Amino acid sequence: MNFEHTEDRRMLSDMLQRFVADQYSFPVRDKHAHSAEGFSSEHWARYAELGAIGALFTEADGGFGGAGFDISVVFEALGRGLAVEPFLGALMAGSAIAHASRPAASASSAPAASDSHAMLADIVSGERIAAFAHGEPESFYEWARVATQARRDGEHWIIDGAKAVVAQGERADVFVVSARTSGDIDDEHGISLFVIPADTAGVRRRGFALIDGGRAAELTLNDVRVPAGALLGRVDEGYATVEHAMGRGIVALCAEAVGAMDAARDATLEYLRTRKQFGMPIGSFQALQHRMADVLLEIEQARSAVINAAAALDDEDRRSRERALSAAKYTIGRVGILVAEECIQLHGGIGMTWELPLAHYAKRLVMIDHQLGDEDFHLERYVALGQD
Repeated sequence: MNFEHTEDRRMLSDMLQRFVADQYSFPVRDKHAHSAEGFSSEHWARYAELGAIGALFTEADGGFGGAGFDISVVFEALGRGLAVEPFLGALMAGSAIAHASRPAASASSAPAASDSHAMLADIVSGERIAAFAHGEPESFYEWARVATQARRDGEHWIIDGAKAVVAQGERADVFVVSARTSGDIDDEHGISLFVIPADTAGVRRRGFALIDGGRAAELTLNDVRVPAGALLGRVDEGYATVEHAMGRGIVALCAEAVGAMDAARDATLEYLRTRKQFGMPIGSFQALQHRMADVLLEIEQARSAVINAAAALDDEDRRSRERALSAAKYTIGRVGILVAEECIQLHGGIGMTWELPLAHYAKRLVMIDHQLGDEDFHLERYVALGQD
């Protein structure tokens, strides 16, 4: 298999990296990451104009990419700049809408197909901010553990429950929400997905700042009434769509982590070349060279895992696909923490200071491990998938 990027992907990568380097410097990013909004609406619109959102979706869904390598190219560039704009929510919510709206999945909800297409168009254009609200306060990374309840009431659905750490949930215009329509709390069957506008009566949001920049929200759904057309796909059969969206989110996070690792590596190499002790650069000390060599090797290992996951993203063999995704997420979690720790230690005390971008890269790498399942969760999942 040829893993080289197409000319279009190389051009997209170069364009986004130039934009991040020229227009999204660390002081600019830091200002927006810790603002009341949690990101820059202006930069979000610029990213949309550049096609960064459109590259995450197929032509049938209103974009011009949508493959695993398209997603990885975009998020690797974003990772180098520690971008806090709501890309992950757009990708996961948009992917869920697109997947559930396909004819095979939406036979029972055909009237909503045109609405889904219009909503996807707004997400791709950046005009509508979407968030994927699936994780719950006690879900413990388990994707099928859904306690939020949805019950049918005539031509409507009534939804009650809570969702935890919804990225950019304060500013989202629409949520894709998972809810249980049948079965026990841990059953894969019995999960349904709903599109809920943020201004729907009964939807409450409590926003908070994230430790690595940006903002999220706790979402409370209290007697939320939505029309029957808000259902995505078929009743009780939403887990496949959840898994589809999670897979794309994992590739995105892993690629973002590789971009952040590359930036941390470059900063550390520059520091080793310029910081002097005993009249010579500390990078000339053999002990530090060995540690940096280990870091470089581990980053390449992580990059290979992301390539493997991106290549497997649309594999029809579920077991092979999901094992590749979990293997990548496990590798990124392990390597990300190693890179964060080593780069800070190679910088010495200055590596911990708030003013140095490296500390923020390290923090982001640690937090990526905890999104969509940490390394322990994905190691167990990888083993379990091999035993089915």
